[in-house]
Amino acid sequence: MTLGLIVTLCIICILIVLSAFFSGSETALTAASRARMHALEQDGSTRAGIVNRLMDMPEQLIGAILLGNNLVNILASALATSVFLSLFGDAGVVYATLTMTALVLIFGEVMPKTYAITNPDRAALAVSPIIRLVVSIFGPVTTAVQAIVRFFFRLFGPGIDEGLAVLSAHEEIRGAIALHHKEGGVVKHDRDMLGGVLDLTDMEVEDIMIHRTDMVAINVADAPQSIIDQILESPYTRLPLWQDEPENIVGILHAKTILKALKAAGGDASKLDMTELCVPPWFVPDTTPLKRQLNNFLRRKTHFALVVDEYGEVQGLVTLEDILEEIVGDIADEHDILDEGIRPQSDGTVNVDGSVPVRDLNRFMDWDLDDEEATTIAGLVIHKAQTIPQPGQAFTFEGFRFEITHREKNKVTGLKVTPLKASA
Repeated sequence: MTLGLIVTLCIICILIVLSAFFSGSETALTAASRARMHALEQDGSTRAGIVNRLMDMPEQLIGAILLGNNLVNILASALATSVFLSLFGDAGVVYATLTMTALVLIFGEVMPKTYAITNPDRAALAVSPIIRLVVSIFGPVTTAVQAIVRFFFRLFGPGIDEGLAVLSAHEEIRGAIALHHKEGGVVKHDRDMLGGVLDLTDMEVEDIMIHRTDMVAINVADAPQSIIDQILESPYTRLPLWQDEPENIVGILHAKTILKALKAAGGDASKLDMTELCVPPWFVPDTTPLKRQLNNFLRRKTHFALVVDEYGEVQGLVTLEDILEEIVGDIADEHDILDEGIRPQSDGTVNVDGSVPVRDLNRFMDWDLDDEEATTIAGLVIHKAQTIPQPGQAFTFEGFRFEITHREKNKVTGLKVTPLKASA
């Protein structure tokens, strides 16, 4: 074997090592945790800062790595072909193809990518300085390649918007939470809490408000002692006060304020003027996003608001606790009246009150019913059926069977929900 042949073989080995470096770097830098890199950079890691900057320019990064990887692979294959041609003649082309395919696949692709995918953060930190240099060197070439690619996309297909993000930040976080829950790293309760925080941006006040038909309100014309009795019987500390008609809310009474006034009056309820003790009502549109309403509650330092529609009619009420429950689940204290609106049965069916929100049923049963078109489970069935069903009627959609069990006037009050898999 001549010296030139030995040198060529050594160069091929070096090129395969470079191929492995580029392949592993691509996998590591695309799989590395941005959150961890950001935390390391905050702690003073220079290499983590380099990784973050490389991640911020994905097209240049991937373009430079692909260019380097293709250069070394093609050069290695060309050199191997020349070696095998000198050893085996025309059959050397076949031998070179088979040999280089095996070497590049095993040592240039599978092995480095396997290591990188199992140790993405460590590998990304290790290769980042060299890859930054590669990106700088190949920068003009990759820019030209990107321009050519975009030109042909515009010519023959859809254009590519620069900086277009396929997933929003919320969707990426939600996907990561779902993945970790599936793998067992996040329990269901924590998944629901984290998902609830993300959902605040997508939900509106009308999605969680207490409807006016379920509101507990007091007539201002009632005797003071009667009003006090109603407050004591109620599980709530804040109650709307209406005049002439229930929709005409004139103020909000706070139980603590009433107790202080009653003490000041020596226990004589007849001396109290409820209109002076109540605070002005705060009205909010039913289309207010929950995240904004939460911020409004914190800014105004109040916990209670009345919800109105576009015509100014009272539709219900919302409290700070209602929004917090969308995150952490039901918050009950010793004064709350527990209402078991969702009652799973031993046969796999679920008895549900019609007023139960679809979102609550989904969280409780880990289902995925559509909650875009209706807030409550009764509303969902009415929307799908396009009618107000009678008891005994059943409807099948979204992989579930919904049987109406109770109806009061025009209101569906009870349903039996059967997952089709459970009934099969």
